[in-house]
Amino acid sequence: MLKHLYIRNYALIDELDIDFPAGFSVITGETGAGKSIILGAIGLLVGNRADIKSIKPGAKKCVIEAQFGIAGYGLEPLFTDNDIDFDPDECIVRRELSATGKSRSFVNDSPAPLQFLRQLGDKLIDIHSQHQNLLLQKEDFQLGVVDIIAHDDKQKELYSKSFNEYEKARKALTDLQKSIEKARENEEFLRFQYNELQTAQLSNGIQEELEQESAALSHSEDIKSALFNADNILNADVDGIVGRTGEAADALHGIESVYPKVKELADRLDSAKVELADIAADVSADTDNVDFDPARLDEVNARLDNIYSLEQKHHVNTVSELIKIRDEIEKQLDGIDDGDNQLGELQKRVDDTSAVCKKEATKLSALRKKSATEVEKQMSSRLIPLGMPNVRFKVDIQKKELSADGTDRILFLFSANKSTDLMPVAEVASGGEIARVMLSLKAMISGAVNLPTIIFDEIDTGVSGAIASKMAQLMKEMADAGRQVIAITHLPQIAAMGEAHYKVEKEETDTGTTSHMRRLTDDERISAIAAMLSGDNITEAALQNARELMRK
Repeated sequence: MLKHLYIRNYALIDELDIDFPAGFSVITGETGAGKSIILGAIGLLVGNRADIKSIKPGAKKCVIEAQFGIAGYGLEPLFTDNDIDFDPDECIVRRELSATGKSRSFVNDSPAPLQFLRQLGDKLIDIHSQHQNLLLQKEDFQLGVVDIIAHDDKQKELYSKSFNEYEKARKALTDLQKSIEKARENEEFLRFQYNELQTAQLSNGIQEELEQESAALSHSEDIKSALFNADNILNADVDGIVGRTGEAADALHGIESVYPKVKELADRLDSAKVELADIAADVSADTDNVDFDPARLDEVNARLDNIYSLEQKHHVNTVSELIKIRDEIEKQLDGIDDGDNQLGELQKRVDDTSAVCKKEATKLSALRKKSATEVEKQMSSRLIPLGMPNVRFKVDIQKKELSADGTDRILFLFSANKSTDLMPVAEVASGGEIARVMLSLKAMISGAVNLPTIIFDEIDTGVSGAIASKMAQLMKEMADAGRQVIAITHLPQIAAMGEAHYKVEKEETDTGTTSHMRRLTDDERISAIAAMLSGDNITEAALQNARELMRK
């Protein structure tokens, strides 16, 4: 519950430092006195967006801080998961907004992101402002009410997991269908490109080999002439190098006995002759093998021209890159050829996950149908005492396609009279009826979720007299059931029911307009309620009526 609230330099508030008790409290004040400002400040503590315009003019920053008691609400895991100290008796939430636009948030003096403030706020406070009545127009709100009463969190989680798997399968199928469709649109062109690359007989190193062969064929006459000359020099009958080297070796061997030191030289000449003979044989063979072959030269150059053209066409510089492109195109073509098989496999996956999802949706629907009956029963029991003796409230459940929240479309139908047909509540209920419906829903929900604090901002719009008293009694019952209920009201019947009464007042000072809030004493309460009954001219009769309201 909200134990303490401190506000400094926020809008019209210079400084506010006030305690809140458990039970049912009311806040009153003239229109424009600043009640909505206080709600705005509390909204910042639960993660609402900050506006630099909220800082009091002339101040460097504003500070909003609240102390909550959170024992018994199972919030320790939330703190642990976010690495924030947990203290069940004193949870302090602070929000600071500087004039430079910088916003900082703290929980128990530890910096905390707004996302954590929102998570924590959802567990601590429900602020019902008038615009929340518009929620009755939204199907997801009505579905949420049914789910809260159903306590179907575990089944919703099971369904959510199955739906996510179903959505993944559907997306994979859709993506593949688009990919295959796009590929088939380009299939003819892809096959042309693939055949062009395949015909080129590409292999790593082929370009370099062909370039070398082209150079050799282009200079074949020069090569053959050089080889022929080398062959003659090496192998000539009279003065060939091979023969002359052998003769030199024999001459040295002839004097080995009388001049031993030449033996090494003679042996080296023998080795040289063997090597020269091998070289001469290779030169002779190459001389016979080299011929000018214009047909082969044209063939080699044609292949090179094709490779150069392909490299230019595909904006690459090497054959290895062309091979990579060829393999990628082949893979795309294989995908097209095997597309039906892949589509069949993914369609089976979609069907399987859909079946599981529908099974979990059926279980979820069963819980919701049971909950719908309970909602109808509770809403009728709450609305009848609120001045609607002939009220009918029905939870209409219709089927829809698989979606993130199941297969149920929930619509609250309402009729305040026996003679009128059931219609969507947002379409037929008056402002006062909407207020009573929302109060009844909040009372029902609060009992299901064990929310610590509920703040009603003028939930009494459109009602008065005995109905206002009944609404006050319902809020008091909510408070008696262990919740802290705070109501901002203009009605004396509701103000009189509060166990604590706060008044918001606006004051004009030398430095500008300021707003204050203080807790009233019992005598001050009587005067405040009397003023709500009769206006500024407080009569003895009004005072007596105020006492009577408080006594009741």
